[in-house]
Amino acid sequence: MAKRNKVSVKQISAKQVSAKQTSLSPAELDSLILKEAKALHPYLVDVRRHLHRNPELSNYEFETTKYLKKELSKFGLKPFSLKAPTGILTELTGAKSGPTIAVRTDIDALPILEKTGLPFASTKPGKMHACGHDTHMATVLGTAKLLSGINEHISGNVRFLFQPAEETPPGGARPLIEEGALINPTVCCILGLHVDPRVKTGKIGLRDGATMASVTDIDVTITGSSAHAARAYEGVDAIVVAAEVITTLQRIVSREIDPLHPVAVTVGKIEAGTARNVIAANAKLTLTLRAMHDADAKNALKSIKRCVSGICKSYGATGSVDVIAEYPSLSNTPHVNQCFAESFTALFGKGRVVETDQVLGGEDFACYLEHVPGAQVRLGIRNPSIGATEGWHSDRFVVDEEAIYYGVALMTKTVLVALESYA
Repeated sequence: MAKRNKVSVKQISAKQVSAKQTSLSPAELDSLILKEAKALHPYLVDVRRHLHRNPELSNYEFETTKYLKKELSKFGLKPFSLKAPTGILTELTGAKSGPTIAVRTDIDALPILEKTGLPFASTKPGKMHACGHDTHMATVLGTAKLLSGINEHISGNVRFLFQPAEETPPGGARPLIEEGALINPTVCCILGLHVDPRVKTGKIGLRDGATMASVTDIDVTITGSSAHAARAYEGVDAIVVAAEVITTLQRIVSREIDPLHPVAVTVGKIEAGTARNVIAANAKLTLTLRAMHDADAKNALKSIKRCVSGICKSYGATGSVDVIAEYPSLSNTPHVNQCFAESFTALFGKGRVVETDQVLGGEDFACYLEHVPGAQVRLGIRNPSIGATEGWHSDRFVVDEEAIYYGVALMTKTVLVALESYA
């Protein structure tokens, strides 16, 4: 794991953004942010609906990238040159010198057939923004536009990362990092957001430390030997072996992991067999391993390898375990969370910040946090009156678009507070 950059942190309040950064009083600056965020809201709803109608899968976000570049150019932001054909890296230079803060959004959709019935539902069968990335993009685009309009109040630089391929490991974060997303100049901290249908619209969720799980994607290949279905004893049935492996893998969590440590082992896909009257010679299992603690992930992987090897040997088959991709666990920096919390409270009042639970979902935003401090805030989108209650990756996933207003105001304010804090 790369070492974090050493930066000095000033413990400041969001209510006390200094005169060095703005000639406006804190209350006047907050009022301006809220006014501009409200004015941008109709435009950003249109942006979000355009993106929702036109989802693109990981690493194929060609039209999404083109559309975002066009919108960014309208307020003077030009993209850096990247090797990858999708994704955008751009930077806003403030009127005054200071540190560099990064703001990241993901841009890819999921291979899901949408069933929301919305008038702006996906026009691409089998593809859907079912995890809120369309809302993330609209929010970060709005933040970029709002900050561009109040550039005289910015002391430092704001780097915007429109990242491809969050949903498909190995993900798009590491390639952006390799292309210099966090250097020249060095980024002091990174801000991210994720919509959360368990948090009511008008509120945000935060949690210090480990928040989302590490992800280890694994392929298990089992090799037996084929035979006629009526003479199974002449072969080694890879399907029977695979069934035994699947059953045994479920016992790893219940019998080999501390029950107070969240871990999940899931077989999401099986490929085996050629015909109903042929004993299958090969089987492939596609797994994902999730863990909140790195030690548990390592131990569970060892157990998976042991189970596959032992069971295959007992049946006269062979087995291999291949790690396809890994994300680290997402661990939020408390100081950056504090910037989020104080900013939201300053804008919208007390009682609107809740502590979110740990979840075994994974996010490659965690890859940035291996290098620099940062945090991912949960933006509340829950609104039962419009059906905005379904979980991530549901084919009926609905977002309360009022959340975009709260997200833009929050991200804008937090950028200014974080710039001051790391100055």
